[in-house]
Amino acid sequence: MIRKNRIIKKQKLNNVRRNQPDRDFGERSFHIVGIGASAGGMEALKQFFTNMPPDNGMGFVIVTHLDPTHKGMMPELIQRYTKMPVAQAEDGMRVQPNKVYIIPPNKFLSILHGTLQLFDIIDPQPLRLPIDYFFRQLALDQLDRAVGIILSGMGTDGTLGIRAVKEKMGLVMVQDPRSAEFNSMPKSAIETNLVDYVAPAEKLPEELLSYRRGFAAGERKSISAGKHDTALNKIFILLREQTGHDFSGYKNSTIFRRVERRVNVHKLAGIDPYVRFLQENKQEVEILFKELLIGVTSFFRDPQAWQELKVKLLKDVDVWSKEKEFRVWVAGCSSGEEAYSMAIIIRECLETKAAAAGVKVNIYATDIDKNSIERARQGKYPKNIAADIDPERLRKYFSESDDVYQIKPVIREMVVFAPQNLIMDPPFTKLDLICCRNLLIYLTSEMQKKLIRLFHFVLKPAGTLFLGSSESLGGLSGLFTVISNNGKLFARKYMPYSRVDLSDLPTLAVGRGVVPKMGEPKTAKDGRGTAELAERLLLDRYSPPAVLINECGDIVFVSGSTGKYLELPLGKANINIYAMARAGLREEVSAAIRRALSRKEEILVPGLKVKSGNRYQIIDLIVKPLTRPENVAGLLLIVFKESAAGPVKTEKVKRVRGAKHGERLTELEEELKILREKLQNTVQDMETTQEELKSANEELQSTNEELQSTNEELTTSKEEMQSTNEELMTVNAELEAKNNELTQTSNDMKNLLDSTDIATLFLDNDLNIKRYTPQATKIINLLAGDVGRSVADLVPTLKYQELERDAREVLEKLEKKEIEVETKDGKWYIMRIIPYRTSSNVIDGVVITFTNITRFRSGGDCLRRKINER
Repeated sequence: MIRKNRIIKKQKLNNVRRNQPDRDFGERSFHIVGIGASAGGMEALKQFFTNMPPDNGMGFVIVTHLDPTHKGMMPELIQRYTKMPVAQAEDGMRVQPNKVYIIPPNKFLSILHGTLQLFDIIDPQPLRLPIDYFFRQLALDQLDRAVGIILSGMGTDGTLGIRAVKEKMGLVMVQDPRSAEFNSMPKSAIETNLVDYVAPAEKLPEELLSYRRGFAAGERKSISAGKHDTALNKIFILLREQTGHDFSGYKNSTIFRRVERRVNVHKLAGIDPYVRFLQENKQEVEILFKELLIGVTSFFRDPQAWQELKVKLLKDVDVWSKEKEFRVWVAGCSSGEEAYSMAIIIRECLETKAAAAGVKVNIYATDIDKNSIERARQGKYPKNIAADIDPERLRKYFSESDDVYQIKPVIREMVVFAPQNLIMDPPFTKLDLICCRNLLIYLTSEMQKKLIRLFHFVLKPAGTLFLGSSESLGGLSGLFTVISNNGKLFARKYMPYSRVDLSDLPTLAVGRGVVPKMGEPKTAKDGRGTAELAERLLLDRYSPPAVLINECGDIVFVSGSTGKYLELPLGKANINIYAMARAGLREEVSAAIRRALSRKEEILVPGLKVKSGNRYQIIDLIVKPLTRPENVAGLLLIVFKESAAGPVKTEKVKRVRGAKHGERLTELEEELKILREKLQNTVQDMETTQEELKSANEELQSTNEELQSTNEELTTSKEEMQSTNEELMTVNAELEAKNNELTQTSNDMKNLLDSTDIATLFLDNDLNIKRYTPQATKIINLLAGDVGRSVADLVPTLKYQELERDAREVLEKLEKKEIEVETKDGKWYIMRIIPYRTSSNVIDGVVITFTNITRFRSGGDCLRRKINER
């Protein structure tokens, strides 16, 4: 059991670590610029980097569409136009400022904590989207320090990626389509209305550097919400005046980040000058409005959550078949991807059963942005959506035309799009499902609670709420039952509206301005008809007192005078029947409610004595669970029916009952029966309580075991860390010792070579220079930059021209060669050429030495002349 809990706990921890945002990892002290280009992009890249200074303080990652079968030559080409180091991206390579990295062919490029990661393309597809993929990963990793730039190219790659960059408050720049050799990619990006700068490629560096300076200044002097509340309120007023929408319910941090970005874009000194700028430029108000409404979405975003929703809906298909209608509201639908995803899921569920073919599905998709609604109605999306949609779904529900995918009529007709302000406008009602994903996270906690109460109000009983992965119910979890925590699916619980504050909900557009038709009965002064008044009088006069409660015992509705049976308790007001029941009735009511809930049937408790003053009232208690009509399903009706005997004094109660039954024995038997039932109920209550306590004890034990397991894991991890640290220290000490040894050996070798006064030249197998001693420069004209050059390219001072040939001959025959050679200034040397052997006896080039023998040669000549003279 402990082992199992340990494994489960470890899996939970791993899931938490995987789902945690990486805000605390890696360095984000500089911007990382992702540049996407395709056809014609080389010229745009040339213009961009020619105008980008090398000390810009940013890292650049170029992602292009490369032929997977050819070796990439891009690094060498880009290096011609910039003084920054250019390298092809490799696994684990950390992005550094003032450097350029280029994606290699036939790879997908990602980034984690500022480190580049390469992925093989396992399933090659005709449509590859490396720019979208990298931009998405860049946005998740670098947040507001991510920059996405789209240059010349064909297709739509990068369009979805810049949405992710904007969602994380990054910067988006696009080459002016008029200056691009191929303008498909720039045009597609501009159509998203998410682009900050549009300019020719040679002008983009200037704008980027200006933005970076503004960003750095903004960090040094950050906008403070408390300090600038007045300025922010003015911005809200300007937005409300021009757009009609109130953004005061959004989180201050969300608003401030976007306002701060606009301040940086316009290179203003702060938020107060930006308020004046808004007053003077109505167009900027519209731009800020769109900036606040950035809707980053995609088809089937969080696939696991959609799969869990489908499983839930498949279970409900039979219910749809009976009701013949299914109503869905997709709130904050943006450009329609989630609405169409919902339609596809529901369509697939309906196709599982023939009986569901007649079900009428109404999907209402709304958003505050009218432009987004118009795009959603068209149902046209770029071809890069193929990365998010299963190929079978893409074939079945989309038609391909030109450069877009068009949603098919079978899905389009299921969805009705309409502009709507979720906070201010009336909602849809009687809904089976509400989908509101990744909207609540931008709102204040008060506004979130308001909308969750609204969703609870408009959902049908047991209706489903579908939220985003980062959203929760907060303090209103009592309104819903959790279906899936991972999928963020919740089922509506019944809750009397008297318990839910509906005063701040948007006014519902129902029941207004109803004009009575001809022939309808006249109404009384208070607006009620004669029939309704008569019905109310009859109920008050002749029906027994009764209350309507929910399963928690809270009183929802009261009919008749219940003062004889219920009274408000002292202290804080409490309208729960368990607290309000009078003496003699409290235990019976509690037991009867439990039996009614467990048996799902009406319970009758006859002959109860309820004390009122110095009298007893004999009543029959009736508890009935309600299943119809739909709006009261799940409630319980409690009726207090008075006995025909009426109230009696305390001392006469037994006589009345005795007179009624005729015999004292019968009375005692009935009392015994009632006491036995009470005892049985008490035993059942004790057993239930005991089971609950046992279950709670087991849960506590399980929790304790998990804590112990976690403690053991932490202890083990600590020991492993200590062991790893010791190993690292040992390795570090060994490396340090080796480094010192290597340094000493290098110094010894240098001094040895210098002390011999012998010119030495080391060549590799290709006869390229690896190393040389200072004396060699007197024989061959060598400079520090000549390392790596071929010996054939050098100009020696020797009268001997066969140096290269002799060196190759030694490499081939592995035999040393010794020759006397003369320099142009008359000096003589013995040139020895021997193979260079490594410690493992591998030939790795040749060694050429020049020993000066000029003095000996001169002495020999002198001696020969003297001999000849004799």
